[in-house]
Amino acid sequence: MSEPDLRRVTATDAALELIKDLVSQNGPVLFHQSGGCCDGSSPMCYGQGDFLTGDSDVWLGSIGDAPFYISRPQFEYWRHTQLIIDVVSGRGGMFSLENGSGRRFLTRSRLFTDEEAALLQ
Repeated sequence: MSEPDLRRVTATDAALELIKDLVSQNGPVLFHQSGGCCDGSSPMCYGQGDFLTGDSDVWLGSIGDAPFYISRPQFEYWRHTQLIIDVVSGRGGMFSLENGSGRRFLTRSRLFTDEEAALLQ
């Protein structure tokens, strides 16, 4: 039996490819899961240093060497889910680096099983 995947954030191959493209064009990047204001609930990609994180943000992990954050209140709602960052056709978030590429990041999710949730605590 395989080990459970307890990462709080993962990425599809398509997302990892887009991250690699964005890094080659812009340098190191980071992600912040949007809380639903101007850009809905899209994962937003920024150049490192262009978006400042603080005590109100939770680091979920890294995807493609890019740190991934979410606001603490939103984390409380999503703490029982694994975020899976994918890519689909369309326009990215207004301030997200993939905007204008014809592709955009999309957050999919799955609930951790009861056993996985117990291991996370």
